[in-house]
Amino acid sequence: MKLINYSLTVCGVLTAALALAQQSSDTLRYRGEGKHLSNLRMMTDGGENAEAYFSPDGKWFSWQGRWKGSPPADQIWIEPTDGSGTPKMISTGGGKTTCSFFVPGTDRIVWSSTHGFSPEPPPDPDPKLGYVWGLDEYDVYSSRIDGGDIRRLTDSPGYDAETAVSPDGKKIVFTSVRNGDLDIYTMDIDGKNVKQLTSTYGYDGGPFFSPDGNWIIFRSHLPKTDAEKAHYKELFDKRIVQPIRFEIQIMRPDGSERRQLTDLGVASFAPYVHPNGKKVMFCSNFGEQKPGQRMPAFNLYMINLDGTGLEKITYGETFDGFPMWSTDGKQLIWCSNRFGPSMHSTNVFIADWKD
Repeated sequence: MKLINYSLTVCGVLTAALALAQQSSDTLRYRGEGKHLSNLRMMTDGGENAEAYFSPDGKWFSWQGRWKGSPPADQIWIEPTDGSGTPKMISTGGGKTTCSFFVPGTDRIVWSSTHGFSPEPPPDPDPKLGYVWGLDEYDVYSSRIDGGDIRRLTDSPGYDAETAVSPDGKKIVFTSVRNGDLDIYTMDIDGKNVKQLTSTYGYDGGPFFSPDGNWIIFRSHLPKTDAEKAHYKELFDKRIVQPIRFEIQIMRPDGSERRQLTDLGVASFAPYVHPNGKKVMFCSNFGEQKPGQRMPAFNLYMINLDGTGLEKITYGETFDGFPMWSTDGKQLIWCSNRFGPSMHSTNVFIADWKD
């Protein structure tokens, strides 16, 4: 999943944002963000970059991105977190990719790609639809972090994507349409022993294991009224997901003890559990609609694992999303439209995390 041509209709937003940043002690930080964030670094500069995740040792990060001079559709890249290197593409350069995640204890990484279906990338959804992503013909792959030894792990018609790996490196959790709806599955790291975890009608996806491996946290849209179900089916039949209303949910790795953490009535997604097992970070447009905006801003929020204590973390006017803490909890990586060369530019940021 990634941001598709996010834009605002208000003139002068970037100028106002710059003015706010200049008043802070960190030139990439907005007012109000100093409680938890310091030493912000912009790791990419231009293009569309999304879903950036740390390696277990914190020395690398991976992400999906495209920019001028790169292949035309998103590919998977890795780069040192200290900024000492340049982006290295580890996917094939064909098709379109998404959702990479390092495999703990190995030199491997998993990611999803459409290149096995066609070397040509699928078209992007209509930008007039706003923030959406396509349910393209993705399958899950594994490779070394140098891009070698690519192994196809799924071979199912339709969408297999949104992958993450368990902290012991033994399981992959992912989203699939293989049974006619968007549900969450797990499989062994080699693609064997696929197990369906959710089955309620609607979208369950974007799953991550908690750092202790005891939970899977995810986003969910379960339509209830006839109108909501009809709208969901219409989009699903067009192979599109539109996060109008997502709530954060959690369950055990076997699918039991499922419960909802948020009830905000908006688009809340990309949840990640802090290494201390007590906090959850996620992205949301809760309370973010401003006059003149075509769509509300997305910012990072934090809650307790029981759903209490909602706290706003970022204060941008455009998009902040896809947060992940480092294994030691000392750094936060996320993607943002802040201070890019254009309003359509989404970049990877890393900051020191202050509790």
